[in-house]
Amino acid sequence: MSNFEQFHLDFYQSNYTIEDQEEGCNSYGSDQNLCESRKSQTGKQPAAGAFVPSDMLPSPQSYTGQILQPAYSPDTPSQLGYADGFDEEPPLLEELGINFEHIWQKTLTVLNPMKPADGSIMNETDLTGPMVFCLALGATLLMAGKVHFGYVYGMSAIGCLAMHALLNLMSVAGVSHGCVASVLGYCLLPMVILSSSAVVFSLQGIPGTVLALFIIGWCSLSASKIFTSALAMEGQQLLIAYPCALLYGLFALLTVF
Repeated sequence: MSNFEQFHLDFYQSNYTIEDQEEGCNSYGSDQNLCESRKSQTGKQPAAGAFVPSDMLPSPQSYTGQILQPAYSPDTPSQLGYADGFDEEPPLLEELGINFEHIWQKTLTVLNPMKPADGSIMNETDLTGPMVFCLALGATLLMAGKVHFGYVYGMSAIGCLAMHALLNLMSVAGVSHGCVASVLGYCLLPMVILSSSAVVFSLQGIPGTVLALFIIGWCSLSASKIFTSALAMEGQQLLIAYPCALLYGLFALLTVF
């Protein structure tokens, strides 16, 4: 066992020391500068595993922002262009084609048959007002004890198709389905007044018949005036008013009886 220990010490024993390395470097005059540079580098470099403060480490770019908040850099593209584009987008009602000013002007034109109609506004395919007036007509009929929503929408659809075909035969420029439905729907407003009267008193009598005829003439006169102004059909208002009176007469019969 003692021989093994002596062999172990002899095997790991070495006469190599740092002083010998320095003497070897001094013995060579040409390599003296190289040795000194190596010593300075080994002296400056920290040992492995030693703690080095973060402020002493070289950093190409220091971060001055806050956590979860990136710092502003003039080189990065800004988002101002996107914000400006979002602000320049049209409102939601305008994208949906809902213009309350035009709806109000069309309603006033229908309520005043003697007022001249603006053809540029009346030629728009606005169905917001017609849908509201159809719902109002069905609601007032429901208040009078008549569930006729299906009849209202059915007669409106058939009447729009028939008037569209008739107006395309009579006019040179032609007309779209949306324009016909818009005009006929807006001119349904006086019929809502008639159905509201049916809630208060019965229309089955001479006063009710006179009121119904007056409302039919009001609706047909307003519709024919608007069609004449929008389609430039001067001198043909009576020809257009006759089929309109037939259509609104069906609504009047539905309201009275």
